[in-house]
Amino acid sequence: MKDDCIFCKLANNVYPTNSIYEDDLFNVILDAGPASKGHALVIPKEHYANLYEMPDDLLQKAIVLAKKMAVRMTDKLNCDGFNLVQNNGETAGQTVFHFHIHLIPRYKEGSPMIHWNQESPSPEELSQIRDLLV
Repeated sequence: MKDDCIFCKLANNVYPTNSIYEDDLFNVILDAGPASKGHALVIPKEHYANLYEMPDDLLQKAIVLAKKMAVRMTDKLNCDGFNLVQNNGETAGQTVFHFHIHLIPRYKEGSPMIHWNQESPSPEELSQIRDLLV
């Protein structure tokens, strides 16, 4: 646990939370500033700043837990859709530098889902990017 990390403290019950699931590796808590009813966070108890620092085996367990919680939350909250969001770096919207996954139930009459401005790269640009990445 990192002493100056609020999410380390929340995941390890140093501060009270509205926890909806807990095991030896993770705590799933309701977000204090939710995007929708039931918005929760999957937080590992051990400190990792972001996706790049997470060991693969723990990352696999995090996504399996996120799915388990999304299924449970969809059933219990009767939501119409679901977002899983995981940000890495300030430019990507990360504000707390402790890995976490947002579980965001979506409702037809609720707040809008996540949007981005769609770009229109040329076929040449897409080929250049593909060649860089393969």
